[in-house]
Amino acid sequence: MPVSDDHDAPTEAARPEKREALSAPGRVKDLSSVSNPIIKDIRALGAKKGRDETGLFMAEGLKLVIDALDAGWAIETLVVAKSQLHNPLLTKTAARTVALGADVVEASEKVLGVITRRDNPQSAIGVFRQRTVALDRLDLSSDGVVVALDRVRDPGNLGTILRTVDAVGAKGVILVGDCVDPFSLETVRATMGSIFAVPVSRASEGQFLGWRTKFKGLVAGTHMTGTTDYRAPDYAGRPLVLLMGNEQAGLSEPLTKACDLLLRIPQAGRADSLNLAIATGVMLFEVRRKALSL
Repeated sequence: MPVSDDHDAPTEAARPEKREALSAPGRVKDLSSVSNPIIKDIRALGAKKGRDETGLFMAEGLKLVIDALDAGWAIETLVVAKSQLHNPLLTKTAARTVALGADVVEASEKVLGVITRRDNPQSAIGVFRQRTVALDRLDLSSDGVVVALDRVRDPGNLGTILRTVDAVGAKGVILVGDCVDPFSLETVRATMGSIFAVPVSRASEGQFLGWRTKFKGLVAGTHMTGTTDYRAPDYAGRPLVLLMGNEQAGLSEPLTKACDLLLRIPQAGRADSLNLAIATGVMLFEVRRKALSL
């Protein structure tokens, strides 16, 4: 069963040799002031400007930090709660960070709370280098599935979609146009670690449409005017781009015209639409149904 990131890993008595491993000269810093320049720089990553200028982002929680390290993402700094250094998994992760040549900052829970803007911060915050892939590097051979999102604006929606893409074994997400930042703290939290497993590509609408002209697979989009039941097509055996529109406006006209199929998810109640993340989940489990058969 997947481990939830709602709480850090259980603590056990720390081994002395692990605590000593954190004492490598010049690698471990003990900071208690929120005005320290290092803390200010990390805190600045909470804003898009700070992330864009540095190419860095934050991942909060020991599970997310470990997920990122296991996936080979480059860590720059690890901030750990001094009060939790008796946790052997935390000290092991800190030692691992030092071995990779990055810095470990031991801080108070107050400092952690200021960085994350939370009253109850978790015991670890990792600062990682952002990673995206070019459109032509996405895996769309044979039956590969990629989700393209048109101007998605909500970080919770994007995080949930990335997590669902990971769950069904799809090959990536394309962010088309002016989308929410996939590396915002809110989005990264919502992915529950899947940000480190799912390739993300960014493109303007024009760039996406240019790439689409060379794409030989199926492009299917959900649309209010769609006339094809989403369960009707046979999606297996060919690459697929699933186009999902903006939360309020849906797909833009050029992207709508770029679709081979316009699909509709039937509804019986009074609601006239579905949440974007829910609709994307419904679509993904349908298009991957044969691949996910038990």
